[in-house]
Amino acid sequence: MTTTTSSPTDVAGEAAGPATRRMTVAQALMTFLANQWTVDGDHRERTIAGTFGIFGHGNVAGVGQALLQLQIEQPGLMPYHQARNEQAMVHQAVGYARMRRRRATFAAAASVGPGAANMLTGAALATANRLPVLLLPSDTFATRVADPVLQQLEHPHAPGVQVTDAFRPLSRFFDRVERPEQLFSIALAAMRVLTDPSETGAVTIALPEDVQAEALEVPAEFLAPRDWHVRRPVPEPGELDRAIAAIRGAKAPFLVAGGGVLYSGAEDALRAFVEATGVPVGASQAGVGSLAWNHPQYLGAVGATGSTAANRLAADADVVIGVGTRYSDFTTASRTAFQHPGVRFININVASVDAYKHGSQLPVVADARRALEALTEALGGWTVDPAWADRAAGEKRGWDALVDRALAPTGAAVAGQPEIIGAVLAASDPTDVLVQAAGSLPGDLHKLWRVRDPLGYHVEYAFSTMGYEIAGGLGVRRAAPDRDVLVMVGDGSYLMLHTELITAVAEGLKVVVVLVQNDGYASIGRLSESVGSARFGTRYRLQDPATQQELPDVRVPVDLAANARSYGVDVIEVASGRGVADRLQVAVRAAKASTRTTVVHVEADPYVEAPDGEGWWDVPVAETAGLPGTRAARTEYELLRRQQRPLLG
Repeated sequence: MTTTTSSPTDVAGEAAGPATRRMTVAQALMTFLANQWTVDGDHRERTIAGTFGIFGHGNVAGVGQALLQLQIEQPGLMPYHQARNEQAMVHQAVGYARMRRRRATFAAAASVGPGAANMLTGAALATANRLPVLLLPSDTFATRVADPVLQQLEHPHAPGVQVTDAFRPLSRFFDRVERPEQLFSIALAAMRVLTDPSETGAVTIALPEDVQAEALEVPAEFLAPRDWHVRRPVPEPGELDRAIAAIRGAKAPFLVAGGGVLYSGAEDALRAFVEATGVPVGASQAGVGSLAWNHPQYLGAVGATGSTAANRLAADADVVIGVGTRYSDFTTASRTAFQHPGVRFININVASVDAYKHGSQLPVVADARRALEALTEALGGWTVDPAWADRAAGEKRGWDALVDRALAPTGAAVAGQPEIIGAVLAASDPTDVLVQAAGSLPGDLHKLWRVRDPLGYHVEYAFSTMGYEIAGGLGVRRAAPDRDVLVMVGDGSYLMLHTELITAVAEGLKVVVVLVQNDGYASIGRLSESVGSARFGTRYRLQDPATQQELPDVRVPVDLAANARSYGVDVIEVASGRGVADRLQVAVRAAKASTRTTVVHVEADPYVEAPDGEGWWDVPVAETAGLPGTRAARTEYELLRRQQRPLLG
């Protein structure tokens, strides 16, 4: 990088340094990103902790050159991490961001065409989960001087449409740097969205390959350290007063804790609120960790994959206090969870789109921690009806006993998934972080995992992306190098994206991967049965070449343990047979004691399910069918669908 123009004089008459620097767009952008800081109260950290990148003809001369130059001239200013898959880069960034409570993330740079397109799933995941990630996909020539270039789309009706336009509906912010001078306003606007709790998600800056390498005069102010203060808005007095009145008038209040509790660092405020008032709590997938599993007011998961304790109280609640939840269909059991005829919703959320859900007339658009603190103070001395508190305690005892039995070793030759979860849980430490995303494991873990630390449960379930687990686990490990990261992944999800095991080896990032093999898609297999489709297309079986039909008893002879071993990680194969749960527990402890990434392979029986939590999920069944199983499923579906409500609270 070279400097140019004159050196202005400050008020004391001393040289203040060059006013501008001549840099390429990519050099200016990467230097700018390296100097952005998130400030949350007394906490300050780098907003962009580093950059993942895979280089090609779209970015090797732009972002790639800029990162190399920074590493040589200013080592450590913008760390670069090589990746094996563009989607996985985004997953790593998301895992990191969640573990850092949305205060920091990574940038992810990809080349033109397929490299950029590979990031689309990650973009959707980040936005669905409201987690910040900065995407830097390369684009074709802005000048169109060599049109069409390799990997360029050609739309006769819209020549300007390219792969990067697919990011528009998947991003919370999208812009394209078509001229170097646009960089300044675009970069600043992107940072605003990244650091705004009510707006954040995937932030995409498309970078044409020629523009990346073009030079411009960059003001020193653009490259100087800049603080972005996280807004923690307090409740409006009127909204707070209406919420307080509703809670005071409630006979059966119930609180739904969502991910916003953890992102705002509100777990202590939540605990103080429920201990002062006695209000029982259920958690969404993102909200697990808001209270420890054994807290007296915590009834476990709520919704389609919830506990009987949380779901039974939710069904009878007359006031539902949602804190930091977006009320997905799993949390509301497809709008069947809340059955009280006069139920009202107090929705506390920093994002107004969530605060107004279910037609709530009691929105509280505010930071979760600030709102809970205000409610606790204003309610001073108010508590729930003793009968409601006693009922909550009784339901909790009953559910905890069910979970005890589900987690215990069964003595079966092939362990069921609940037993496997029990063995992993028994081998874990309170500060370990469990990482999961897709398949049947999220539902079973939501019900059964006993979290002991606010950040100890990391299940990506807004997008439930197969392949997230290993890459997301590496992001968690980068964010929390002092914790053990336990990645649980089914064979279906493992086969989608296991190549980041190479990243773990290359960078010495230790994670423990528990690979649960059930020879198929267990989650969809269960769902398929429930809708009368007999697990069609969900098992890994050989096909008869003549009929193209599945050979039901002939498994595909894949050796996933050997596959993992080929990447250079350690592998422990847990043999099936009597005592498998004990052997699994020993294996996980050995993996935790190691300094290397270890894959623990264990077989599972896909037909063993976790206890029923009395939740439902709306998946339509064929309205007419020739199969008796489908017709029976449709009859049951129509009965359950009658419980759905518009929930205009």
